[in-house]
Amino acid sequence: MTSSAAKPTDIRIVSTQTKLERFAYRSPIKFGGRVVTDVVLLHAFVEVETRDGRRATGRGSMPMGNVWAWPSKLAAPDTEAALIKFGEQFAKAAGNYKGCAHPLDITHDLASVHGDLAASIVREAGLAEAMPRLAQMVAASPVEAAIHDAQGVALGQNSYNLLGKEFVAHDLAHYLTPDFAGEYLDRYTLREPKPRMPLYHLVGALDPLSDADVTQRLDDGLPNTLPEWIAYNGLTHLKIKLNGDDLAWDVARVVEVERVSAPAQAARGCKQWNYSLDFNEKCANVQYILDFLGQVKERSPAAFDRVHYIEQPTHRDLKAHPENKMHEAAKIKPVVIDESLVDLESLLLCRELGYSGVALKACKGHGEALLMGAAAQKYGMFLCVQDLSCPGASFLHSASLSARIPTVQAIEGNSRQYCPKANDAWRERYPTMFKITDGTVGTACLNAPGLGFDWA
Repeated sequence: MTSSAAKPTDIRIVSTQTKLERFAYRSPIKFGGRVVTDVVLLHAFVEVETRDGRRATGRGSMPMGNVWAWPSKLAAPDTEAALIKFGEQFAKAAGNYKGCAHPLDITHDLASVHGDLAASIVREAGLAEAMPRLAQMVAASPVEAAIHDAQGVALGQNSYNLLGKEFVAHDLAHYLTPDFAGEYLDRYTLREPKPRMPLYHLVGALDPLSDADVTQRLDDGLPNTLPEWIAYNGLTHLKIKLNGDDLAWDVARVVEVERVSAPAQAARGCKQWNYSLDFNEKCANVQYILDFLGQVKERSPAAFDRVHYIEQPTHRDLKAHPENKMHEAAKIKPVVIDESLVDLESLLLCRELGYSGVALKACKGHGEALLMGAAAQKYGMFLCVQDLSCPGASFLHSASLSARIPTVQAIEGNSRQYCPKANDAWRERYPTMFKITDGTVGTACLNAPGLGFDWA
C-alpha cells in the first residue's frame, strides 16, 4: 500500500459492483486485419467514503475491446471472456482495498494485482497465451474511472480539479521520473474543459466511400457513404484505416478518400479538413511509410498536405523490434504510438526510436492516461486521444480526457457510426456530444462533479 500523508479529501472504497451490456454493431469495423461486429460494455460502480464521512458512488464504463487489446490466435470469445472476468474480479479486489488515499494512489496500488490476476484467469480458463498488459489495462479501466469519479462526486468537485498538491500526497516524480519533482497533474491539465473540439470520423477499411461501394443500403436514417457522413455531421477530420501490408491499396484508399471528400466539402463551403492515418501495426518497417507518403504526395498532393499524423505503423512490441525506427518518417509527419503505450518505459523508448508523439486512451486507465499525458507534454511530444469505438458514458470519459489536456486538438468518436444504439440513453441528455452538425463536439458541458458528466 502506498504510504502517504493524509488529506481530508482522501477516500476509501466501501463497495464495488459491475454490470455487462452488449450491443450489436450497425456495420462491421475492420482494423489490423480483424473484423468486429459487436461490443460488450463493462460498467463499474464504486461506492466511496471521504475521511469526514461523505459517501458517493462513482461510475465507469468501457468496451472490453479484446480484439484490439489482445490480438491472438485464440478464439475471440475466449479472450473476451477473459477480459470480462478480469474486470469483474478486479472490481472485487478494489472492494477489498483497505487504504484511504487519493484515487491516483489507490489505482497505482491496485495495479500491482494485475499480473497475478491475469495469470490466474488464464490458468483457470486453460488458455495457451498470457494476457497482454494492454488487455489487463483495458479490463481494469472501468473500475479505475469509477474510483476517480467517486471522489469528485463525494466532494462535489470535478475530478480534474482534484489533482494539485492540496489533494495528492505525492508529486509526479513518485510516479514518473525525477524530472517531475515538485510538479503535479494540475500543471498538465485544464481547470475547465475546452468548450468545443473537432471530431475525428473513422473511415474504416470496409466502409463504403461512394454509392458504388454500397452493396446493401442501411435504411436506418443514418448515412451510408463518406460524402453523406460529411454533410450529415459537417466533418472536418477523417481518420483513415489502412492495411499496412498492401501498399498499392493503402495509397489508392487515401487518394480515393480525397477524391470523394473534395466535392462533398466544396458543396458545404469547407476548404480545409484533415486526415489521420492508422496502420494498426501492420507495416513491416519505416520504409513502407516513406514509400507510402511519397506515392500519396505524387498522386494527390492535396491529400498528402491534409495528413495530420500517422498512428502506430509498426509492431506494438517496441522492445522486440528496435529496428523499427521512425526518425525519417517523423520528419515528414508526426508518428505516434498507440497500442505500444502501456507505461512510461514505452513512452521513453518510443522517443529513442524516433516517434514524435503518443495516443492516449481512456481505456488504458484514467490515472495512467493523465500521467502519460503529463510526460508527453514535458518532453514536447505530439499528443492525441484515440477512441475504442466507445459509446455512451465511455465516450464521455474519453472526451472529457481530451478536453482537459491542453495540447490535444481533436476527439475521435465513432460509436455514432458503428454502434449508435448504445448512445440512445445519452443523446438527448448530452446533445452537443452526440448530435454532431458542425464537425465538432461541445465539451463545455463536461464540467459536472466527478469525471464531468451526470449518470442519472
